[in-house]
Amino acid sequence: MSDTPVIGVLALQGDVREHLIALASADALARPVRRPEELAEVDGLVIPGGESTTMSKLASLFGMLEPLRERVRDGMPVYGTCAGMILLADKILDPRSGQETVGGIDMIVRRNAFGRQNESFEAAVEVAGIEGGPVEGVFIRAPWVESVGAQTEVVAEHGGHIVAVRQGNALATSFHPELTGDHRVHALFVDMVRAVG
Repeated sequence: MSDTPVIGVLALQGDVREHLIALASADALARPVRRPEELAEVDGLVIPGGESTTMSKLASLFGMLEPLRERVRDGMPVYGTCAGMILLADKILDPRSGQETVGGIDMIVRRNAFGRQNESFEAAVEVAGIEGGPVEGVFIRAPWVESVGAQTEVVAEHGGHIVAVRQGNALATSFHPELTGDHRVHALFVDMVRAVG
């Protein structure tokens, strides 16, 4: 891998364009990923926010669920925001019927834990490993992490709840850093991808 890693954004549903912009500004070559053959060509992957049940069904429909699980198991760096965090959880506390996850982070996640769409908010969040002060977190129908396993590092909390975690090459946040113009979380992920290369 060159100094410019190729990072995909799972483009089945959700705020794909914002992640592509944030990754490009963090010196990655960013591209949308919809099919297994596109997944095979990237060094890392972002799973964006959106609707986790819909994304899980679409991933299954597009034949992406097993290839995603395989790449994550094999150590491909992956970053999930909001719905992406839910998809990276090994367990969902209150799954919708038929909802599946990719897994990869030993955590239990509660969907829509911070409330409905009209209870969305922004907050300054201190994230371990990110210098220059807190990042602005946009929480939209956001999940939180109920509990984590021994291998999972808690990297941010808000209001007494876990909102960002890391386990090996996997990173997940409850909030949307791609909506703020502050691309430090994406830069951290790009560094994680470079470190694997």
